[in-house]
Amino acid sequence: MTTITIKKVASLKAEAQCQSHSRSDVLIRDLVQIIDEPVERGGTNQEPTPTESVIATFIGCTNVIAHKCAKQLNIPLGNLSISASCEFDRRGVLLEEEIDVPFKKITLTVQTNPTVNKTERDHVVAQVEKYCPLTKLFQQAGTEIEAIWL
Repeated sequence: MTTITIKKVASLKAEAQCQSHSRSDVLIRDLVQIIDEPVERGGTNQEPTPTESVIATFIGCTNVIAHKCAKQLNIPLGNLSISASCEFDRRGVLLEEEIDVPFKKITLTVQTNPTVNKTERDHVVAQVEKYCPLTKLFQQAGTEIEAIWL
């Protein structure tokens, strides 16, 4: 019988070709993610900004980890609808002053399957807060996270 060992620590890699001061074409595995700025900041507005990409990635991570946790708990989470808003202190990116916590507050609203009861949902939420790497990253950086699960 073959035993499969799952790596506990993974090496993540990314490379970028930066075509201008505002655009980065980032290669991750065999995928390209473009990061850009709006036209008013000298970009082409083809893709999200770096800070918008971080918020989008937080939504994606919440979705993946929530489903993993729900599966482990045998809770039928269903498809999620997730929105996020962020209070972002721009003084750092404007080079006005160093900001220790630029992402001041993130409000994450997660709509779950209506058949999931509050107790089940609370179990999933507790696990997501425990295991989501981006939740941990933001919390340890000092960002206030308001997670509203419905």
